[in-house]
Amino acid sequence: MHTVETVLLVLMLGALTGVASRYIRTIPLPLIQILLGAALSWPRQGLHIVFDPDLFLLLFIPPLLFADGWRIPKREFFALYRPILKLAFGLVLFTVVGLGYLIHWLIPEMPLTVAFALAAVVSPTDAVAVSAITRNLGMPSQTMRVLEGESLLNDASGLVALKFAIAATLTGLFSWTHVARDFIWIAFGGIGAGALIGWGFSVARDAVTRRLGDVAATQMALLLVLLPFAAYIVGDRLGVSGILAAVAAGVMTNFADLDRSEFVAERMQTEGTWTMVESAFNGAIFLLLGLQLPSIIGTPLREAGHQWWILAGYALAISSALLLLRWIWLTLGVQGSLWRAHAEGKLVEKPSYLLTLASTLAGIRGAVTLAGALSLPLLLNDGAPFPARDLLIFLATGTILFTLVIGTIGLPLVLKRMPPGGEPASAREERRARVAACKAAIASMVLGKEQAESVDPQWLAQYQESAGRLTQEYRKRIDLLEDPAPPATPEALAEAPDVVRQRRHRYVVELELRLKSLHVERNALYAERHEQRINDESLRSLVAELDLAEASLRKRLDVARRAAGLTGAHDSVKQDT
Repeated sequence: MHTVETVLLVLMLGALTGVASRYIRTIPLPLIQILLGAALSWPRQGLHIVFDPDLFLLLFIPPLLFADGWRIPKREFFALYRPILKLAFGLVLFTVVGLGYLIHWLIPEMPLTVAFALAAVVSPTDAVAVSAITRNLGMPSQTMRVLEGESLLNDASGLVALKFAIAATLTGLFSWTHVARDFIWIAFGGIGAGALIGWGFSVARDAVTRRLGDVAATQMALLLVLLPFAAYIVGDRLGVSGILAAVAAGVMTNFADLDRSEFVAERMQTEGTWTMVESAFNGAIFLLLGLQLPSIIGTPLREAGHQWWILAGYALAISSALLLLRWIWLTLGVQGSLWRAHAEGKLVEKPSYLLTLASTLAGIRGAVTLAGALSLPLLLNDGAPFPARDLLIFLATGTILFTLVIGTIGLPLVLKRMPPGGEPASAREERRARVAACKAAIASMVLGKEQAESVDPQWLAQYQESAGRLTQEYRKRIDLLEDPAPPATPEALAEAPDVVRQRRHRYVVELELRLKSLHVERNALYAERHEQRINDESLRSLVAELDLAEASLRKRLDVARRAAGLTGAHDSVKQDT
């Protein structure tokens, strides 16, 4: 099969499995895609793709890590930097040393440096798999931020550790001083290069869009998609971490976006483009991982014959030890930072043994682990085969499968036992921000005395009437969203809770009626097109206007239902339409 056909097939399967996962909710999407990939490549005449680790790291990893760096809430990321850094760097070092010696003890025929290489390969976690598994299961939001921050940084630290383990295997030389110096250069150099590239792009984009406005939104969205590849390539050419360069570019670009509130079209196109890119690339990654399984797992097991259980036992022991080391580090090395963050109000959820267990099971390995294992050289400097290379790849892949399966089974069980956390802090902040925005809008409509006296009286009357209606609409939203306050007047004291609840319910009904009206408008427009009264261009323009209105209205309706205690209520609009 040609390369183009293979790429198109993988993208199509990624989309189809995404649809299938909406029906098969008990199995996480990454596991579905891995199983499908394995099923396609298992037969001798099945789909077989040669996996190029360097090409894989260049094409798939930079945009996904850039998007993660762009999306992750920066306030929580920097507020929780202590536990994140301890996991991203301290845990990687703890894993490489502890697991490396354990592997060498367990498999004496594997040289110690190769054992360190295997430990380095399995040290990075996969945030994509974790978020897919924990979606709608109730993983505390700020704990999820810690796990996301860990996975953003530990890809680089794990691959750097792998680089030094390979160099020690090839040359037989190892120096902690040399490792520390190179690591600082690779890590901070990557962050600096990526931040500089992200800043340069932001300055150039501002120079263009401040002059042209939103007419260049499509081109800017395209350039933003290409930016992580540029950051990765530049970082790699400079000899620093291209992965950290992509992450830093995403973070820096997000900071620059905070000053671009007026570029609506660019923001909408960028959000839609990145959603599609992330979905396509995530699907491709796990499908490619599944496509490699039969050759990586099946072939060594068949060659082992009746001794296959020894290889399986090695994979099970190493995976279990990996999770045990993670639990130990979380308990002894990170727990203090989490308690400190909780005491300072930076971490809402209180550290507990269940939270530690959930964070341990969330240490799922993924595509970076496979890419790192397959990047091992075939030969040593003297031409001899790289020792235990096939065994290392087998064990790394077994670790991916084990952590993915144990996370799929264990995380839901643990998270269901955790006490409910009430209203998430992010939802509370969003609600209060909506109230602040409504109050700012009301304040902006008030005319000063000099302004009122300087305008035409007829226009002033029309303005005040319109402002009054709009203010009433904003006050409805404020009443729905504001935290309940102690009654300050006899009238407020006399107002029963049932009256407040009914008023909020009426507002929900009003929004549902508006949404139903939009549906009727859209159906009427399509009827006009079927009757040839308007053309396709007019239809697209009119329907796009209604689509934007509905997207906003659906969001407001969702917030209103939650505020009115109707989260699980039946959607009367869907029933009617």
